[in-house]
Amino acid sequence: MNAMSAREPQAAPRGIEPAEWDARVKLAACYRMVAKLGMDDLIYNHISLRVPGHEDQFLINPYGLLFDEITASSLVKIDTKGNKLDDTPQAVNVAAFVIHAAIHTANHDAACVLHTHSDASVAVSGQEKGLLPLSQFAMRFYDRQAFHDYEGVAIDLDEQVRLVRDLGPHKVMLMRNHGILTVGRTPGEAFMLLYYFERAARIQLQMQAAAAAGAKLVMPPHEVCEKAARQFWELQGDILVPGEREWPALMRQLDRTDPSYRH
Repeated sequence: MNAMSAREPQAAPRGIEPAEWDARVKLAACYRMVAKLGMDDLIYNHISLRVPGHEDQFLINPYGLLFDEITASSLVKIDTKGNKLDDTPQAVNVAAFVIHAAIHTANHDAACVLHTHSDASVAVSGQEKGLLPLSQFAMRFYDRQAFHDYEGVAIDLDEQVRLVRDLGPHKVMLMRNHGILTVGRTPGEAFMLLYYFERAARIQLQMQAAAAAGAKLVMPPHEVCEKAARQFWELQGDILVPGEREWPALMRQLDRTDPSYRH
């Protein structure tokens, strides 16, 4: 398959609405991108996407597949009560259901919910103030990161209330000593928020290592950090919603290297 044919839309399989198939393709691409950048965790972690036109249904990975094995057709469709809506023997991670069902149910704008144990984000999640405004990457999240205290493996339904409460209006939440959760109106938005947060977290850890060796860190004043954050979130200048500009390019790159996610 050449690069041009890989980019041609594939017709939805029989029994799947075109809008759902398009959602499946984009969600499978998101899994592959997370894996490509090394932010996955074997068969663990999860990304979900609401089924278009169905507020109470979402797609998620089958428990047991690596992120780089996920395809559009392998995704499992479940409802917010945990019922499988596909004729498939594949299971869904219990923690995935607890976390994702809670956010999808409570937040209309959370079409895509992404949760990983990416290394730098986990390291920063254990720091009292989380991500610090030490780089331009970090400014996007200045005073705009939520925190959820660690309660053990997220398999208890009563944790859902606290997950929703702690996320509040934010699009990024550090799950203390555990990982990161991002929400987006599209897979592109959820993915790019993860990408920029992880880069900021890596830079922070590098700067903190330098500080431990004697370097003096420079942190911009509150007014400047807040200005930068507003520039990002209010889409000032030529700034767009995360993913609007980057996602199509990433999809093209994925199609050039391995379009099997579309199957």
